[in-house]
Parts: sequence; structure tokens; C-alpha cells
Amino acid sequence: MDPALTIRPANQATWHDLQTVFGTKGAAARCQCQRQVLGDGQWWYMSVQERAALLHEQTNVDDPDAPETCGLVAYLGDEPVAWVAVAPRPTYRRLFGSSVPWKGRDEDKADATVWSVACFVVRAGYRGQGLMYELAQAAVAFAREQGAAAVEGYPIVAKPGQTIIWDEASVGTPQAFAAAGLEQVSSPTVRRRVLRIDFD
Repeated sequence: MDPALTIRPANQATWHDLQTVFGTKGAAARCQCQRQVLGDGQWWYMSVQERAALLHEQTNVDDPDAPETCGLVAYLGDEPVAWVAVAPRPTYRRLFGSSVPWKGRDEDKADATVWSVACFVVRAGYRGQGLMYELAQAAVAFAREQGAAAVEGYPIVAKPGQTIIWDEASVGTPQAFAAAGLEQVSSPTVRRRVLRIDFD
């Protein structure tokens, strides 16, 4: 029997579990889910250790009584296998510095009632099992439980005739967001989409 998938707020996970998902090499290990938070400039000149310290603070890992966190950790049985970053939209400074998500939209960028699903990490060895779909659904449900008025995602699509690589897919795919109930609101570039769900 396959182990059951459970997804819990990151403050209910351990730092060891989160770092197990990120691994010790590759883009996730280097980024520590900070590029979207910090923006390119500050992120580029920061060490991995500094990024990790910020993530530790933001997630409130190892503190199940913490009033907030910025993501979810997925487990297959007791094994940590994936992560999704979800938080109020102003959390992600990189969105503010890019014109792409706002093209053709009249949006208050600082509206904290709109939440963003900014990043997915699926641990090597567990990819291709549909975990991104489960994470997207859980992220939307978590944001709604926390009082979000809407949730957005900013997925990428493959170039014509090509397949998307995993590091590119860290922002999600349109299919995963659509399965979680989001609908496309804009297509600002050839490869970028904006999907959103508004709650009543």
C-alpha cells in the first residue's frame, strides 16, 4: 500500500524536513525560496546561508503555535517530499519589480487580501507524480482559510515544440492552477500566464 499524502503548514514541519525537500544542490537549494521574496537585486548578492536564515524566519518552522507561515510542506507517509510558497501578494517583491504580471491589469499591487502561489519544489525522486496539483489545491485552500479574498498564480508554459524544464516549472503550470480552480486572467508574454480565483 502506498503511503498517504499529507500537506501541512510549514510551521508544523521541521527545518530538517524542509531542507530535505530543498536538497543540497540545484536551484531550490541555492534559492531557499527567496528570489520571489527579495527580488533579483538583493537576492543575487546574498549568500545561501543568509537566504536560508530568512526562510527559517518566514516559515516559523518547528513552531506549531506560530500565528503565521508562508508555505506548506507535503509528506508521503513520514517522508517530506514537496513545498509550496503561498502568502499575501505584497510578500513577493519580485512581482513589484516586474511589469509582466500587471500588463493589461488595473491592480493594486499592495493589496494584501490577494495571495500569491509563488513557488513549488518537489524533491528529486518524487517528481512526475502529480504532487504539484495537490500542492496547488492545498495552497488555495490554505489562503482561503487565512482570509484571502483571492489567490493568483503566475505559471509558465513551454516554448513551441519544446518541453518545460523542472526549474522553470517552479512557478507552476497552468494545468495545476486550473485544476485548483483558478482561471486565466491574462497572458502577458508568450510564455507567462496569470491565473486567479476570487472568493465570495
